[in-house]
Amino acid sequence: MSHAVFGQAQEFIAPSIEWWQISPILALVAGALGLLVVGALTPTWPRGGYAAVAVLTTIVAGVFTLFHWNDIADNGPSTMISRALAFDAFTQFLTITILLATLLVLLVTADELYRTDNDGPEIYALMLVAATGGIVMAAANDLIVMFLGLETLSLALYVLAASDRERRASQESGIKYFVLGGFASAFFLYGIALVYGGFRSTNIGEIVEAAQADVLLTGDDPMVLAGLAMLIVGLGFKVAAVPFHIWTPDVYQGSPTNVTAFMASVGKAAAFAAMLRVLVVALPTQRDDWRPAIWVIAVVTLVVGSALAVVQTDVKRMLAYSSISHAGFILVGVEAAGHGGLAADNDGMSSVAAYLLLYAVLTVGSFAVVTLVGRSSGGDTSLEAFSGLAKRRPALALGLTVFLLAQAGVPLTSGFVAKWGVIQAAVEQESYVIAIIAMIAAVIAAYLYLRIMVSMWLREGAADVAVEPVPLMTGFSVAFAAVFTIAVGVWPQWVLEAADEVIAYAR
Repeated sequence: MSHAVFGQAQEFIAPSIEWWQISPILALVAGALGLLVVGALTPTWPRGGYAAVAVLTTIVAGVFTLFHWNDIADNGPSTMISRALAFDAFTQFLTITILLATLLVLLVTADELYRTDNDGPEIYALMLVAATGGIVMAAANDLIVMFLGLETLSLALYVLAASDRERRASQESGIKYFVLGGFASAFFLYGIALVYGGFRSTNIGEIVEAAQADVLLTGDDPMVLAGLAMLIVGLGFKVAAVPFHIWTPDVYQGSPTNVTAFMASVGKAAAFAAMLRVLVVALPTQRDDWRPAIWVIAVVTLVVGSALAVVQTDVKRMLAYSSISHAGFILVGVEAAGHGGLAADNDGMSSVAAYLLLYAVLTVGSFAVVTLVGRSSGGDTSLEAFSGLAKRRPALALGLTVFLLAQAGVPLTSGFVAKWGVIQAAVEQESYVIAIIAMIAAVIAAYLYLRIMVSMWLREGAADVAVEPVPLMTGFSVAFAAVFTIAVGVWPQWVLEAADEVIAYAR
């Protein structure tokens, strides 16, 4: 009898795989493997060949995602691969966000690598792998799958941060990110283990079902609360929230600027997608426990990010602290989403999704301009390097001005739409204190952006600064990001309506 039971335990039943529904992930993986394998077995490709394959891969994955969006609109959300992944509007919206940011960064990277004679398949493949990990994090319907996506994203980012082997600062940033990132991943994994101990499952749908029964009958399990705290610590590091932000300024400043743009857009979007999956989708019954913690973290992040940004003298470091401040604004939306029930029946979740899309585009545009300025000044990205930029390159100065005004939340820009959305969501849930703090933080941070604009438009730059032509693909990225930023600011309804669909998620 025991032998029969043992035999049954060894039987493996493979889950059915919905190949069409995971086609964006398959496209990215195929593109990354193709670049590495074919690139290693063939002579050096013509200029732009590796970038063209990476860009084409991203576009194909984006087309698949748009088809999936229509499928979900017609048939509703569902799950895939034995409920391991969610096939819903939330997944598709974040996938579009990640792919759009990846596409823009790839264009900037192509010009940068060719200029330094380091054009090869490795960097493009790593970005595609990182984007794959980010999409898996957004789609994960199981905490173990989410951890796999997190590690796929993180390991690629560690290597990308240290990819400039000619700069010591890049090597240092890679080491710092690796050490602290591994520490944070350990917290996240330990949190998963404790949550599993409390609910006997890592599947999000099963966790919700078990939580509804257990909380009503026995109250909160201390093991689950400890696991929840660990998960918040791990995710807090990934989104660069205070006090888990220590790595951000050094890593952002030391990494190649195109990689910094990738981390600030794709990395942050994926991390916040995972946070929404864990807190809002998987653990809504514990919202009275995690919402106060998110409230405190959001307030501290807003204040520290905005206050420390204004005293920096390096633009990359300024934008790093600005990124921390933006994480605080996004956390305001997460806190608002915590006021809903088992379904996110408020604007918190949709406001976060819209913020991630809009911020991803404008931050890539900002760092693209920083890349060009640093190239002309021998790698110098201090505030002095931007002095007189309006006279040397008026188009670049105008583009960066648009991005800075958007980050400050000026009306008729996408940044205003994003900040207004999360603050409005907080006000609707009567979280007036955090909404007021967010508005004060926005005023403080505006001084940072004003400093950069004054340096560009009102100060005289060095006379010996080289004026190089703007590379085609980087110029296209800056132009697209600027037009998108203004277009959404003037006509935001189409983005907001799409973001409203994310609350119909699957478990």
